[in-house]
Amino acid sequence: MIRKLISRVFSGKKPTANRHEPAVIPVSSHGITRDRISSGSRRVCETLQSHGHKAYVVGGAVRDLLIGADPKDFDVATDATPEEVRRYFRRSRIIGRRFQIVHVMMGQETLEVTTFRGALGDDVKKDEHGRVLHDNVFGSQAEDAARRDFTANALYYDPATEAVLDYHHGVGDLKHKTLRMIGEPRARYREDPVRMLRAVRLAAKLGLIIDPEARKPIREMAELLENVPPARLFDEMLKLLTSGHSVKCLTQLRDEGLHHGLLPLLDVILEQPMGEKFVMLSLANTDERVRRGKGTSPGFLFATLLWHEVLAHWEKLKAKGEPKIAALYTAMDTVLDVQGEKLAITRRIAGDIKDIWALQPRFEQRAGKRPYALLEQPRFRAGYDFLVLRGQAGEIDSEIADWWTRFQNAEGDKRAEMLLPEQAGDKKRRRRRKKPANAGAANHTANE
Repeated sequence: MIRKLISRVFSGKKPTANRHEPAVIPVSSHGITRDRISSGSRRVCETLQSHGHKAYVVGGAVRDLLIGADPKDFDVATDATPEEVRRYFRRSRIIGRRFQIVHVMMGQETLEVTTFRGALGDDVKKDEHGRVLHDNVFGSQAEDAARRDFTANALYYDPATEAVLDYHHGVGDLKHKTLRMIGEPRARYREDPVRMLRAVRLAAKLGLIIDPEARKPIREMAELLENVPPARLFDEMLKLLTSGHSVKCLTQLRDEGLHHGLLPLLDVILEQPMGEKFVMLSLANTDERVRRGKGTSPGFLFATLLWHEVLAHWEKLKAKGEPKIAALYTAMDTVLDVQGEKLAITRRIAGDIKDIWALQPRFEQRAGKRPYALLEQPRFRAGYDFLVLRGQAGEIDSEIADWWTRFQNAEGDKRAEMLLPEQAGDKKRRRRRKKPANAGAANHTANE
């Protein structure tokens, strides 16, 4: 016993009895002044503290500020219950089933305010695989820190004192570029399998190395993602694709064997040299847009990820003699149905994806009035950007994309001069479509 005590003192480790006491790191050490915290999060903390509650900016915002990145969101953790938070802020609402949180609106900001979570009891509701289903258990700040996933996310910033409270050596792990799990990794992944995806995303985004103890179980536990609701997986996938580091994220996702639970078609797509080039070009462009502060479209992202699988199905159907446009629509539905079993792609986003795909054959039509009609399509710009990517990847002759670039920027007579001559077969088909009138209209629509 004495030998253990002496060893602990000289090793610099804190006695086990003090494990619930956080390290209090002053602003002189971490450098995060309150003016770097959003005004909305400051006001939320001030209001809660004025009512006698503890309140801190927590998690990803503190982590990002410590590594010199700009936080996307500022979340707040408090010992006030959701009902108390709701009472203090007129523009607020309680949301969530698995764990209740409060959305507080401050001007243009929407702040996510959570009550400190308590330790999980033996009676907590879980599924047969160990995933926590219901978690409205409140507790102390120390318990809340222990319930968080990674040490880098268990950091609390007090705008009043400008101090960072660190319960699990998160600041030190960030300095050592390590993403470390709080608690036993296998148990934590069973509680919430999405943590495996989060580990990959944060490591890629922040340039961290996943601690070997946290990384080792990922591949063998990847199948647990099948028990996660598809809508939740879709949200996590969007975060990954719009992280600004999607190329690295997707590569690491595949390295860890996690993509089967998200993009089951990814192996097939990346095994095609043209498909891999197309996907990587698209993700690189998306990363560049994120870094420049420009918006991204989920529909466009998934359209690029799945396009070469659509192409493969389309070619097979055309080879069997199915009409070109009908074959395309069949291929689109097939691929989206397969993907939909893993990710709950919303109906609106699925519609955007199909619009982009369906426009591609129409870019081949550069004669008569059809190019003018295509310019008026609501999804023209997205379809055109998609066409440019296809040209850059070498899937189509880049001359087609160049022509559309010039055509949309030309005006009047110059635009008319660019139109290609109609083929004799096109003129005959158009004459046939004119009689009778009703049949002509139907055929014209089908060919569009």
